[in-house]
Parts: sequence; structure tokens; C-alpha cells
Amino acid sequence: MAQAWKCSGLRWSADGPVLVWDGGRSSALPWGKRVAFGVAEGGVRRCVGARGHACSVRAAVPGRSTGARCEECARLDRAHSVAADTIADDRRPYRVYLAWFGPGMVKVGITAVERGPARLLEQGAVCFSWLGAGPLMAARRTEELLRAALGVPDRIPYAEKRAVRSALPASVERRVAEIEELHARAVVLDGWPESLTRAPCQPVDHAGAFGLEGLQPAVGEITELVAGGSVNGELVAAAGPDLHLATGRGIVVLDTRLVTGWELTQAGGGELTVPVRRLAGTGAGVQDELF
Repeated sequence: MAQAWKCSGLRWSADGPVLVWDGGRSSALPWGKRVAFGVAEGGVRRCVGARGHACSVRAAVPGRSTGARCEECARLDRAHSVAADTIADDRRPYRVYLAWFGPGMVKVGITAVERGPARLLEQGAVCFSWLGAGPLMAARRTEELLRAALGVPDRIPYAEKRAVRSALPASVERRVAEIEELHARAVVLDGWPESLTRAPCQPVDHAGAFGLEGLQPAVGEITELVAGGSVNGELVAAAGPDLHLATGRGIVVLDTRLVTGWELTQAGGGELTVPVRRLAGTGAGVQDELF
């Protein structure tokens, strides 16, 4: 019987993207690395649990779920998430930030100071700037203030981020322009909590870290893994949870959140044999197929 592994997801280190495996092992992902694996024959995708605890019933979860959690574990995970705004006694300091993903695509968010820029890398933010830092509730109030006053959301769908990655402005100056303009408008607003210290505009650009310079447009994106299927491609770029893989059919995007919960094996061949949605504008419209 072939040895199987379970992936815990993609993490970003100082040296770039890393795949983390159950048990603590990790695999660095430098550009040009061959990303190849199979999905165990007859396998079923199982819930990954919540907050470090295994799912009590090892529930089966849909292949297209990016959370890889059953209803109960998803509820538990959400209940203990800062994003759910249910944790009022977190004494860690938090930062408020503006993140840019492409023209007209800016969001506001918060992250714990101790995490540094990790949250921005995980979201696939092409560039960002801090706005200020302070207690959690002050950061939350500032986030809400900016959403209302500047008209910026706190979430941008990954599909929208992927759609513009290969057509971003070539210069750093053009990429950070919207961040600089919104930062200038934000810091002069009335209503900032007194306990939140404002930060100067110092944009950070991740285009190089993500490998986006000269990135070719993706022809498709993997919609789910399936038992007995395989993935095989050369890594040319990565942003957030997404790997851009060069395959025999062009660049295909793999959202690594779709990998968790599956038992994986060594790839048996060189083919991409999982469902892929061809992206609009690549000659075939939008459809689901093993192309």
C-alpha cells in the first residue's frame, strides 16, 4: 500500500511559501519546483477539525469546500476567530492595515502585531501599509470607521484577486498609489479611538515575493481534488493560498485550501487529472472539465 500524507495547508515563511504536513514536516516551494501528488484511490475528504482538535466524527466534507470543515467544526472555529468579533478579552496589540490586490481592489483589515506581515502574505495582498496599532477593540472600531468613511470592504473574494494577478501595473509606484491616497484620507478622519496610534504610510510591495513579475495569465483553476486524481506542474508563482503551476496545458491555479483533508500519495504520472475550470477569456468560456 502506498504511503499517504495529509497536508495542513500553505504557510508563508521569510524565504517564501511552504507546504505544511500533519506531524510538523514541511516542504519549501521555491520557483521552478515540481509540485506533483496523487489523491489516494477510493479516498474520502475528511474534516480537518477546529482549533487544533480533530473532528470527533471524522465527517466527510465536499471537495470544493475551502474550509475543509464539517458544519460543527466550522462553527467552533468561527466562534474562536478574531474575524468573528466575539473575542473581547484578547489583550494582544493589533494593527490596522490597508491591502491592495489590484486596481480598485483595496480592503481594510486587522492583524495581531506579533504576526507581522504574515496575514497579508496569506491573503495574497500585492502591497499594503499599516494604518495604526492599539488594543483589539480600538482596532475593530477603526476598521469599521474606515469601511464606512472610505467605502472600502473588509473582504475581497479570491476569484477576483486571481483574475487580475497577471495584469498588474508594472511599476511599484503605480501599484502603491491607491494605498497612499487612501492612507492620506484615512489618517485625517475624525473618530479614531484615542488608544490607537496612527502609523505613517510605508507601503510594502509583495510582487517580487509572489513571483508576479512577468506572470503569464492562468488558463484555468482547479475546482476540487478527487479520489484517484493527480496534480502535476512547475511552480511559477504563489500568492496567498494559491499556487500558479505551469502544466502542459498552460498555467493552472491550485488553491491549496482544497488540498487539506485528503490523503495524498506520490504522483503516478505526469498528467493533471482533477477537475479544472477554464477561465473566461482563454478561448473556451467558463466551464468545468478535465481539460
